[in-house]
Amino acid sequence: MVPIIMHNEGKQPQKWSQIYSKDTKEQSIPVITAWQLNERMYGELQGLNKQETAAHFGKEKAIKWRRSYDIPPPDGESLEMCANRAVVHVREQIVPQLLPGKNVMIAAHGNSLRYIIMYLDKLTSEEVISLEL
Repeated sequence: MVPIIMHNEGKQPQKWSQIYSKDTKEQSIPVITAWQLNERMYGELQGLNKQETAAHFGKEKAIKWRRSYDIPPPDGESLEMCANRAVVHVREQIVPQLLPGKNVMIAAHGNSLRYIIMYLDKLTSEEVISLEL
């Protein structure tokens, strides 16, 4: 199987990424990119590891920002904000593929995957915080 990147950003990119050959369709796996599945934006924490964040802002704040569901780091996204954009994409683009029984492989960052699992498995915000991926 050959991965083929599909573009859905507008009519022209969709048209250009359309596959016409039956043989190619049968031998390819469509790869659809979606910015909605990007990792959360950590704002002022961007680029810092956990130890650096704790050293700069304090361990308590670092844990709260990284693990709480609805408290964003300075100039960044909370887990809830990241979840909302990922779940909208899943609901609109992925679930319609799953309902008729299609297999869908999702490659994304940990937090985006966490929310997708939260949505599909109907986990609470408390349950998803302790989910290790």
